[in-house]
Amino acid sequence: MKNIVVLVSGGGTNLQALIDAEKRGEIKGGKITCVISSKEGVYALERASAAGIPSVVIPRKDFADSDAYSEAILAELKRQNAELVVLAGFMTILGECVTSAYPYRIINVHPALIPSFCGEGFYGLKVHKAALEYGVKVSGATIHFVNEKADAGAIILQGAVDVANDETPESLQRKIMENVEWKLLPKAVSLFCEDRITIKDGKAYVD
Repeated sequence: MKNIVVLVSGGGTNLQALIDAEKRGEIKGGKITCVISSKEGVYALERASAAGIPSVVIPRKDFADSDAYSEAILAELKRQNAELVVLAGFMTILGECVTSAYPYRIINVHPALIPSFCGEGFYGLKVHKAALEYGVKVSGATIHFVNEKADAGAIILQGAVDVANDETPESLQRKIMENVEWKLLPKAVSLFCEDRITIKDGKAYVD
């Protein structure tokens, strides 16, 4: 069983999707062994506690810069013997010290169809607002590996939803979470733990 460490910063809805999928036996070959939060008192920590998963809080505000913070995260990942790292609403971009230590072993979910509406500054409702302002007819989410550039790692899975004429950023966010993120993130995690993802020429292929 691979040790899965989930990084969170907020409510933890994607964490809950992973917890629920694991309970249903849908994550094969892996187990969530720790949750690391960048903030104290967030609801994701309560979700971890309710599921009996140990958690660690490493507050971003306690560190002078992102490099120092990334080093602290890396040290904790090593302590936890992390084999897969999942970013589930984790609002800090990790430095190269982390991405180079875990190549093709960090998975993130981005709430748009990469390469659209992604990169630095595109997070949360900002992504959906930008998509609606552009007038897209479909949007969705991308599950991808994390590298040293924001939202630029190899794509594992993508899923799409139709955009209604009266869509708001909030309604689109909810639609994508329910129909894509909460389904595909656990699926991607299971694929990784089952060794069913192959990397070739920087692209991810699912067996």
